[in-house]
Amino acid sequence: MSDDSELERLKAKRLAEMQKNISSQKQQQPQEPQETKKEPTPREILVNNLGFRGLEVLENSESQFPNETKMVVNQIATLIKAGELNEKLDGGQLLYLLRTVGLNVRMQTKINVEQDGKFVSLTDKLSTKKSEEE
Repeated sequence: MSDDSELERLKAKRLAEMQKNISSQKQQQPQEPQETKKEPTPREILVNNLGFRGLEVLENSESQFPNETKMVVNQIATLIKAGELNEKLDGGQLLYLLRTVGLNVRMQTKINVEQDGKFVSLTDKLSTKKSEEE
């Protein structure tokens, strides 16, 4: 008989723990949506306002000049928040802006030319032309 009463006591204890866990989870759930409504970072604000190839320029700039790019991104985000910068920045405009403030961001350049109705890179065209001459 003591085994039955002990078993019932353990079941009751376990049930109380499970109910406590469920109630604590319910209390945590309403707090999570409040945390997700936090203000976006300056980088997120800028990324949302980048156009064609803007993200590529930003990533190159961040990898080459991390501290300086962070300061520029903060200033651009401030302008966007204030409403002074309404249009999207494409890659060329962002690159020009970064170079204007003294960040000579290097971009990978690829030149394509037409050969037999297809676009091939200039290096491929020159290498095939050189091999044909030999």
